[in-house]
Amino acid sequence: MASCRGVSVFTGFQLLVFGLLLNDATPTEKIKNETEAIRWLHDLEPKLSEVYTAASLAAWNYNVNLTEHNNQLQIEASLASSRFQKEFHRNASLFDWKTFKDPDLVRKFKKLTDIGWAALPDEDIKRYNALKNKMGQIYSLAEICEKRPKTATNTGTEKICYSQNPDLTRIAATSRDWDEQIWVWRGWRDETGKKTKQDYAEIVKLLNSAAKLNGFNDNGDYWRSSYEMENFEDVCEKLWNQVKPLYEQLHCYVRRKLMSHYQTNANDFPKGRHIPAHLTGNFWAQTWNNILDLVTPFPNSSVLDITDILRNRGFNAERMFREADSFFQSLGLHPMPDEFWNHSMLEKPTDGRNVVCHASAWDFYNGRDFRIKQCTDITGEYFVTTHHEMGHVQYYLLYRHQPVVYRKGANPGFHEAIGDVIALSVNTPEHMSTLGLLKRTVDNQESEMNFLMKQALEKVAFLPFGYLVDRWRWEVFDGRVTPENYNKYYWKLRCKLQGVSPPVPRSEEDFDAGAKFHIPHNTPYIRYFVSYIIQFQFHKALCSAAGHSGPLHKCDIYRSKAAGDKLRESLGLGSSKPWTEAMEKLTGGSQMDASALLEYFHPLHEWLKRENKDDTVGWEENCPPEAFVSGGGSPPPPLLPLLPSLTAIALSHAFANRFIRQ
Repeated sequence: MASCRGVSVFTGFQLLVFGLLLNDATPTEKIKNETEAIRWLHDLEPKLSEVYTAASLAAWNYNVNLTEHNNQLQIEASLASSRFQKEFHRNASLFDWKTFKDPDLVRKFKKLTDIGWAALPDEDIKRYNALKNKMGQIYSLAEICEKRPKTATNTGTEKICYSQNPDLTRIAATSRDWDEQIWVWRGWRDETGKKTKQDYAEIVKLLNSAAKLNGFNDNGDYWRSSYEMENFEDVCEKLWNQVKPLYEQLHCYVRRKLMSHYQTNANDFPKGRHIPAHLTGNFWAQTWNNILDLVTPFPNSSVLDITDILRNRGFNAERMFREADSFFQSLGLHPMPDEFWNHSMLEKPTDGRNVVCHASAWDFYNGRDFRIKQCTDITGEYFVTTHHEMGHVQYYLLYRHQPVVYRKGANPGFHEAIGDVIALSVNTPEHMSTLGLLKRTVDNQESEMNFLMKQALEKVAFLPFGYLVDRWRWEVFDGRVTPENYNKYYWKLRCKLQGVSPPVPRSEEDFDAGAKFHIPHNTPYIRYFVSYIIQFQFHKALCSAAGHSGPLHKCDIYRSKAAGDKLRESLGLGSSKPWTEAMEKLTGGSQMDASALLEYFHPLHEWLKRENKDDTVGWEENCPPEAFVSGGGSPPPPLLPLLPSLTAIALSHAFANRFIRQ
């Protein structure tokens, strides 16, 4: 197996020759013996684990050290893994498994015969991996650069460059200068999506080819199959319509507050009541919690923000992860194993390596090794993200006893929801008080509205974005959207569903969808929309198990063994049963429904309706006429010469709370 020091992932191709070939069968005479099928699966299990472990290690080594050498090792490992999958797919197809009486056996074979992009020919797999890694590197290594005077007294200039984490993320989150925010917004898209459009179009063709080899119409059809629902698209649309009235009220309130703050740019706000995408404190306008200071309902009342407290108390990345580990153990769940602490990347390396900073949790399929890769910053937001990522690992630990083929979430949204449902407890004033990070305060309506607004800026604001990213990709995959109108259709959905429009003209020379991590990395995104719905269903059920009484948004399940038992029973199933059964074990129901989310935010929803009674709620579905042009858009404006050094700002811990444009 691999190490990042250059040892080959596989010695030869011995992993494919392990006695699993079925010489007693022919293509016209399929094996009907279920006992023989069980024996074959038993023999396959350790080899599946071995191959998946090796491929995961190679991918990890590349992600934490972006070198061409590690890139080649990852491609080799991926190719070997795909050859192995093709081989066991061929052998599995020799069984007449669709006629088996044992439903669990049928389910295992059905999952084994779906091998994703590994179904492609070797040359296409090499090309797929090369394209994916190329786009991933463009994204991970992207920087926005500018020239600055060397010193106040010295003539000449120097080139200063800013990476996404932490520099550009902090600037996007905290700058309140209209032009500076446009500079960051446009610069990020120029350095990421714009450079990947042609490669992405090629990857779409490869993914569609793989999907068809697996018996699906296209790659969107393949991705949706993970939910085991014929009407999944309709279900998503129904869920969106269920939460849309709440989002519309939030959008109306936030837009009005932004217009009040940016009065000198009042004429730059779209007439169709869209929110300019660069003003939300987030690269993609997917969450708006970084502009809480501009939209807080009651500025003179308390607002939950522990960033300064964490820093003043000397928290580092490991301590934040230890706190998260303590939360899960308080529920009676597993502690993080030694391998986690020894091998995870919990903060950005300082040894000069280039890494993929995007937070992710990893299962190495050997039942022992689980890791997180995260460039942790000491903020309240990262404190919550840390619990989210550890939720993934806790899920891995709870289903590690399952066969490898079942070591997945009940559906992709489940995995994302588990970390977030824990965060719903962690992110309450009640829990922060329990940890000693906040003084216990007397409940009052103003503080309650401030808290719910903070939550809504993350949870509610995200919903249309979480829904539309894969709405766009599904139509790309099925051919309704072609490379010639990638960007225009992407913004059509954003204007229509999200009420957000681009701050500068866009064209088909741009590829703004590609400026989001999950596009170049080919990670399905609808899972996040699903998770933002079902996490509230989970939260309500766990709060009930914990004996909570009172408003749902005040529940903290910390130290509830009964809630932990609920999680263990449901999550331990992995994907061995349809997700509806896992849902029923946890919540008592088997359908996805937004009622719990609406209950959680009900006090805020009623308050917003009163606040917006004299305003127009909603926006025009079409983007502003000036949003899209046939050419290359408008040239970027120069930065104002009096802007302070962004390097000093980005590296200042105090910047996040006190940077105010002069």
